[in-house]
Amino acid sequence: MPLCFRIHFVPVRGNVPTKTDFKDKIMPNLDLPILVVDDAKFSSTIIGKTLKLAGYRDIRFASNARTAITMLEERPVSVLVADWLMPEMDGLQLASHIRQLDEQTNHFTYIILLTAKEGVEALAEAFDRGVDDFIYKSEMNRQLLPRIYAADRIADMQNSMLSANQLLIENNKELEAQNIVDIGTGIGNLRYARERLTGGLSHTESRGGATTYLLLGIKNWQQLKSRYNPGIMDELLIGIARRLRHLIRPLDALCRVGENQFAVVAHFAHVDHCTTGCFKRIHDGINLKAFKTTAGFVSIQAGTSICAVDDSHGMPKAEDIEKLALKRLQYAYETGTISITRWKGNETVDKEASLRV
Repeated sequence: MPLCFRIHFVPVRGNVPTKTDFKDKIMPNLDLPILVVDDAKFSSTIIGKTLKLAGYRDIRFASNARTAITMLEERPVSVLVADWLMPEMDGLQLASHIRQLDEQTNHFTYIILLTAKEGVEALAEAFDRGVDDFIYKSEMNRQLLPRIYAADRIADMQNSMLSANQLLIENNKELEAQNIVDIGTGIGNLRYARERLTGGLSHTESRGGATTYLLLGIKNWQQLKSRYNPGIMDELLIGIARRLRHLIRPLDALCRVGENQFAVVAHFAHVDHCTTGCFKRIHDGINLKAFKTTAGFVSIQAGTSICAVDDSHGMPKAEDIEKLALKRLQYAYETGTISITRWKGNETVDKEASLRV
C-alpha cells in the first residue's frame, strides 16, 4: 500500500527575502563620484577600465595634482585615487590641499594613494598628512575594487554626519534667532526687551501716555567674578532676577539685556508720573539687601538709569532709547544717583530729576 503524505502550507507574515534582496544590499553605489589622479596615462587607463567594468559611472581623470584641485573646486568627489609620486605636487601635498578644501566646503573626501613604498615610516607619514588608505601598485588589480567599496561606505557615513551636523547648526541658529528667553535666568532676553520697548513706543505714539526703559547695571560685577566661581555668579543672577520680579508691577517686562544688566519696560498714563520715587523701590531692593548664596551673603552695587518717552517730541527707535539708557547708566555709576531722562528729540536730552542714594 503506497504511503501518503499530507503537506501543510503555513502562511508567512511579512516579506520573504529573496536572492535579489540580498544582492541589492551588497551592491555598490555605482554613481559614486571618483577622481583618478595620475601623471602616467597607462596607469589611469587601467584604473578607469577596472572601475568601469565594475559598473561605476561617475569617474573623472586628472593628469596632475593642480588640475585635480581645480576639478574638486568645481565639483567634489567622494573618493580620490592618486599616485603618491607625481611631479610638481605629489600625493601627500595633494592630500593636504584636499583636507583644506574639505574644511572650507564641509565635505569629506576619502583619499587612497597608489604607492610602491613600503614600511611603517612611509605609511605613518601619509596618515599624518590626511591620507585614508593605500594600494600597493603590485597588488592594484586585486585590491582596487575592495578598497573602493570600503571607501564608499566610509565617505557616505562621514558626509551624512557632516550634513546632519550642518542641519543641526542651522536649526540651532534659527531657534536662537527666535528665542526671547534668557537661559540663565528664565526672564526675557535682549530681543524680548527690544520687542516690548518697540511695542510700548508704538502704543505711546498712538494712544498717549509714556513708555519708560529702566536699565539696572551691577557696578561691582567684575570684582564679584574675580572673587566667586561661575556657579556662585549664576546663583546671583537668578537671585537678582527673582527679586526684580517681586519689585516690578505685574504688566512690566523684565529682561536680562547684558552680562550684568537688567531692563524693565513699563508704561505710565502720563510722563509726569515717571518719578524717581516710582523706581527707588527697585533700586533700593537690589542695593540694600544682600543675596544669600552657597558662599554666604553677597552684596550688590547697582546703578539705575531711566529713560521716559511721551509723544511730545517725536518717537525714537528702541535702539536710541537703549543707547541713551546705557550712557546715563555710566552717569549713575559715577554719581550714585537714580536719574530719569526725558526724551527731547534727537537734538537735546535733558535730565529731568535725580535722587541721590
